[in-house]
Order: sequence, then C-alpha cells, then structure tokens
Amino acid sequence: MKIGITCYPTYGGSGVVATELGLELAQRGHEIHFISYAQPIRLTELHADIHYHEVDVSRYPLFDYPPYDLALATRMAEVSELYGLDLLHVHYAIPHSVSALLARQMLADKPKGQRLPFVTTLHGTDITLVGLDRSYLPITRFSIEHSDGVTAVSKYLQDRTRREFDVRNSIQVIYNFVNCDIYCRNAASAEQRAEYAREDERILVHLSNFRPVKRVTDTIEIFERVRKKLASKLLLIGDGPDRSRAEWLAVQKGIHNDVIFLGKQDQVSEKLALADVLLMPSELESFGLAALEGMACEVVPIATRVGGVPEVIEHGKSGYLADVGDVETMARYTIDLLTDAGRLKAMATTCREVARSRFGASKIIPQYEEFYRLTLERSS
Repeated sequence: MKIGITCYPTYGGSGVVATELGLELAQRGHEIHFISYAQPIRLTELHADIHYHEVDVSRYPLFDYPPYDLALATRMAEVSELYGLDLLHVHYAIPHSVSALLARQMLADKPKGQRLPFVTTLHGTDITLVGLDRSYLPITRFSIEHSDGVTAVSKYLQDRTRREFDVRNSIQVIYNFVNCDIYCRNAASAEQRAEYAREDERILVHLSNFRPVKRVTDTIEIFERVRKKLASKLLLIGDGPDRSRAEWLAVQKGIHNDVIFLGKQDQVSEKLALADVLLMPSELESFGLAALEGMACEVVPIATRVGGVPEVIEHGKSGYLADVGDVETMARYTIDLLTDAGRLKAMATTCREVARSRFGASKIIPQYEEFYRLTLERSS
C-alpha cells in the first residue's frame, strides 16, 4: 500500500508512534509518505520506501496565524495525486483529520474523481483538551464522524471519546507499540551506565515533553525522598516548558548534582536501558508510551493510576501505580523495589515479557495493516 502519514513532528508520544509506525510499515514493504510542516524527529533512518513532503505555510500580513490546516490539506491532495496514495493516516483529530477531509473532497471534485480514504488515530490531547474548550467540539466530532476509519490508543480513550463527543461511527482500539529489538538492554548498557552513576548507585529516569500535565516537578520530589534513603542518580530525558521549574527545584533541594538533564535525545532506547526505575507521575496519560518503552528495556515503571496507564501496567506485577500527586507513595514503592535486588530483577523480566508479548511491533503493526485493508474495502 501507498500510505500518507501526518503527525506533529515535535517531541511527543503521538509523533513518536506515527513515525515508528511509518518505519515499521516501510520495513514490511509499504510505501510511506510523511506530510508535515517539519521532518519528524524520530525520522532518522534512510529507507527507499520512506518519503517526506514538507508543508509550506505562507505568511501574509492579513493573517495573525498562518492557516496551516489549509496548507496541509492542499499538500495532502497534491501528494496523494502525484504519488497515487491509497489512503491517509492522520494522527490527532485537530487539525489533521479536518485537513484530510478537505483533501479528500478536493480530489473527489476533480474530473477523475480520485477517492482518498483517511484513517484518524486519536492519541489523547486532541480529545481531552477539547473537553476543556467546547468551541472545538463540533468540528472535532464532525471530522471523527467523517473519517473512513478511527482508532484510539487505549480503551480509556475510546470510552472517553464516545462519552464526550457522542460519535456515531465505531472506534477501534489499537494499542501503541514498541520495537523490542531496538528497546532492550545490551552489553553496551553496562558500560554507558558508568558514565552517569557509580556501581553502587541506582538510576531513575523520567521521559517526557516537560509539559505541566507530565508533573516533572513531582519527579524531583520523588527523587529527593529516594536519594535520602539510597545512593542514586536521576536522568531526565526531554525538554519543554517546565524544565526550568524542575531545574530550580533540584537546586533548592540540594540534589542538583545528582539530577542530570539530558535534553532531547535521538536514541532514547540507549538512555532508558541504563535505568532501574522509570518515574511517570503524570496528571493524565491516554496510554503511557514512555512506560512501555521503559518496560521493553527492563526498566520498572512507577506511575500514576490515570487514563489508559492501568491497561499497560499491572500494579504489583509489571510496575506500580499511585494516585496523582502522591509522591510519598511513589517514593516508597521506588525505595522498596530498589532495595530488593531479587524483586527488582524479577519485575524487570516481567516488564520485558509484557512489552514483547502484548505491545510488540510484530503484534500491533499487523492490526494496522488489517485495519487499512478493511477501510479500503468499505470505501471502494
């Protein structure tokens, strides 16, 4: 199949999933065309079946905000016509599914009447933020209901979309995935670990885009409590608006020498594999991709019991769950686990097996391929 993929190219779960999906599909023989205003940050591999098409947004004095959604629709239609795409797969309802809807109509109105089906994958913020800003609800519902196929990354998100938007068409759950051949521990992990911590120290890690919903300062609070009980280091992967708050908090608590801000990383798997525990104290997660990537690397997640996270982490078996803001409980889980080497190793092994058997790319990618086939059949 020839598939066009549109996502936000920035540092975030939806862009990561969309890019990794395209890479996996290309490996399976599909022709992939990424259409976005910038090249996705995870699109670092060269492959004959992967193409990138930049959306050029013209800036005029008339517009306070350039109309990206219209420029995107135009580019989607152009690429689809030039390369004979079979369908578009857009990640995020707003504005991507609206643009895909316009592109589909633009092509349908041409003399040849090309049919361009599109699939919308809901990742969370496109639904949860709209729940706070009702002005976007009608257009979001409209774009979802006019999608040829809709998927959600968790049952939680599927249920919330149905409840808040009262959509009539079906929404299929296809979980996020991880490539366990890339996300894993290896011989190099032990050597790299020594760059950040002594042999007697444990390593904790946090991975996010540092938005307020990720509660990165809670990560600092948890680490401070852990650091009082055992020698350890904290690695923070990513960047965003709350980074400076986290840096200042680490300084104020006197633990800044043990808190290492790594910024955005191209090879996230290599850094995750150095850690023992992953902290994810988010206020909301529709799935929890960071936890899954950590699990594949045998890093035990300690997270909040929100959104779709309980669908990924089974409390007490493949990680631990606590209430939002309960840094004391999350610190206690971390300390208890890191001071019991046998339990830590056993749980790390379980995490890896869960990631491989339930969320491995070899299990999830065929679900997308089958969904594409069914969508094309319904649209023909």
